[in-house]
Amino acid sequence: MAVRVQHEDFDLGAEVAALRADNPGVGAVASFIGTVRDVSDGTSVSTMELEHYPGMTERALEKIEAAARERWPLLGVTIVHRVGLLQPLDQIVLVAVASAHRGAAFAACEFIMDYLKSEAPFWKKEETPGGARWVDARVSDDAALRRWGIESFNADPDNNKDE
Repeated sequence: MAVRVQHEDFDLGAEVAALRADNPGVGAVASFIGTVRDVSDGTSVSTMELEHYPGMTERALEKIEAAARERWPLLGVTIVHRVGLLQPLDQIVLVAVASAHRGAAFAACEFIMDYLKSEAPFWKKEETPGGARWVDARVSDDAALRRWGIESFNADPDNNKDE
């Protein structure tokens, strides 16, 4: 498992090689890379700034990685999320999942990304011609998470127990 939050860019080839290293049981690797677009909601975007709370963010990413491992027989997971000031075309996020078979790899990769888009504790600010604006999760992102039978990973089930 590798979960990292960093300012530096990442190299897909190097990350996948590390994920597969010395594991002949890996028969499939599925990956997703998210990048900064130059247009968001019909408005030109010159930069995107991502903020987070160190420690809290990594714990949240580790939690979703553990949930994916509970659902599928995974041989490795890499999650890299960048923070700081990014330009259009810059890479933002990498999710790479290794398993013996493609079905588990594809499903787990999509599951992790659905979580990241709706629940991960990152705050995104876009710079547009009209000024800076904060970006909220989209309704479609929340719907994608619910299709996995999850309302929220941020809910604490212990807070709902009867005393």
